[in-house]
Amino acid sequence: MSKIFVVEDDVNIRELTQYALTAADFETVGFEDSTNLYPTLANEQCDLILLDVMLPIEDGLQILKNLKSESATNDIPIIMLSAKSSEIDRVRGLDLGADDYITKPFSPIELLSRIKAVLRRTEPKLKLQFLQFSHENVVLDVAKHSVFVDNKEVSLTQKEFALLKFLLESKGVVFSRNQIMDSVWGHDYTGESRTVDMHIKTLRQKLGKGADVIKTIRGIGYKVG
Repeated sequence: MSKIFVVEDDVNIRELTQYALTAADFETVGFEDSTNLYPTLANEQCDLILLDVMLPIEDGLQILKNLKSESATNDIPIIMLSAKSSEIDRVRGLDLGADDYITKPFSPIELLSRIKAVLRRTEPKLKLQFLQFSHENVVLDVAKHSVFVDNKEVSLTQKEFALLKFLLESKGVVFSRNQIMDSVWGHDYTGESRTVDMHIKTLRQKLGKGADVIKTIRGIGYKVG
């Protein structure tokens, strides 16, 4: 069952949209703005995001830009929803990486059709990403978004998964904290480099017997292998 996140501040539209999706056998999670969206994405997977343009706090185009700049979320298909119908608005959304743009008001039938079309288009892309990275007793499966230690699955957040994938992709290469932050958190991230250390610590704890695959290079950063 595909999971769809619905980001819409109008509670009536959000609930009607979720109702239509649930009736079509999709799992849904609703958000009124970006406040809870980002932390949820850090801990849950989703197959597609319906993203309204006109939102409080942070508009949909900025959210889109943020998600596409993050390695952990840049492959998630996104359909923009907006009352704006001008060509320039559609172009801006598509140029920023949106997979489709639906103008309000829309019918549930049209919405479902567009969602299924986007999922069909992105499926081959996901199949191309059927890759596995491994080192010693740790295996990371990109397509399944799963990590195994001694053949036992380990539950990681989106960011922990992206961090481990980044290190496994370049075994033997030492990365500084700033390099890791730029690649995993994005160039626009303004947090401290201690963020990397904290995520490495929790990642090692979760890997358990596989924790030793991540090596600390004193005074420089981290590597695998």
